[in-house]
Amino acid sequence: MNTYTRAFCLLFVLAAVACSPQADPTSAQACAAAPPVPDFAGEHAAWVKDRAADLGKADGWISLIGLHWIEAGTQSVGAGAGNTLELAIAPDRLGQVEQRADGVYFTPVEGERVTADGRSVHGEVRLNPEGKGAGTKLAYDGGRGQITVIKRGQRVALRVRHADAPARLHFTGLDFFPPEERWSVQARFVPHPAGKTLPIVSVIGEVADAPNPGYVQFEQDGRQWRLEALGDPAKSLNLMFQDQTTGRQTYGVGRYLRTGPVAADGTVTLDFNRAYNPPCAYTDFATCPLPPPENRLAVEDDRGQRVRLAVLAGEKKYALAQH
Repeated sequence: MNTYTRAFCLLFVLAAVACSPQADPTSAQACAAAPPVPDFAGEHAAWVKDRAADLGKADGWISLIGLHWIEAGTQSVGAGAGNTLELAIAPDRLGQVEQRADGVYFTPVEGERVTADGRSVHGEVRLNPEGKGAGTKLAYDGGRGQITVIKRGQRVALRVRHADAPARLHFTGLDFFPPEERWSVQARFVPHPAGKTLPIVSVIGEVADAPNPGYVQFEQDGRQWRLEALGDPAKSLNLMFQDQTTGRQTYGVGRYLRTGPVAADGTVTLDFNRAYNPPCAYTDFATCPLPPPENRLAVEDDRGQRVRLAVLAGEKKYALAQH
């Protein structure tokens, strides 16, 4: 019995007792005003709608139009063919960037209105990389274009978005497997020794050691499976995985899944109905981390044969993916 079913049963029993003929009048009135029992399919549909809206917003992942790696020295930026960093949608000449020992600086050309975090830029401005502090956001083209700096290892790049990105204008929506309650499973979180990390490779080949607080173990289709977890158990676990559908019904790199906090008894719900594609399923300009080899959801059976779990839940391939 999964989490949703248990919750429904508990609410049903409580409602039956409270709303019975023997209940006092105040209880009966409360029953009439009680909120409806949570609807699994309805909640899932609302979640999918929110995910599509977030992906498709003006500065969402499908608004990316470029990822431009910056070399040392000064480089011109704009849509014109003579620029060092040629943007897909921008004025012919927008400005110039310079990478120095203490960071990246941007200077707009005279007459181009550019803002940094909402303030007009006159002269050069230092661009703080994306991170916990969000980083500096340059806006151009009346705010429809946006430039930030990302740092990956020892390299830095301009990440460029535009509200008129072709991927956004032609976004066809998301495709999910029909939601099933059996794919919302109760798992057990098993902690690792403090300080353990897991090497995570990105699509651009960078390797980073990510905190690996433990793994989750769950049962499905009569077998035990496990996934190494990233994140903070007190807040949310981040699970990146591949399964038998990977590269077939679902995106070839794999999918992501976030959980709620781990409960005091060490349990946590894995709702695979909410497994979603990484940004690189929709754009060539993302630097997605890849699922580690440990998370390929495969086990050996009694005969030593490799068995893979087919997670027929969550987000499918994107129809217009070009890569």
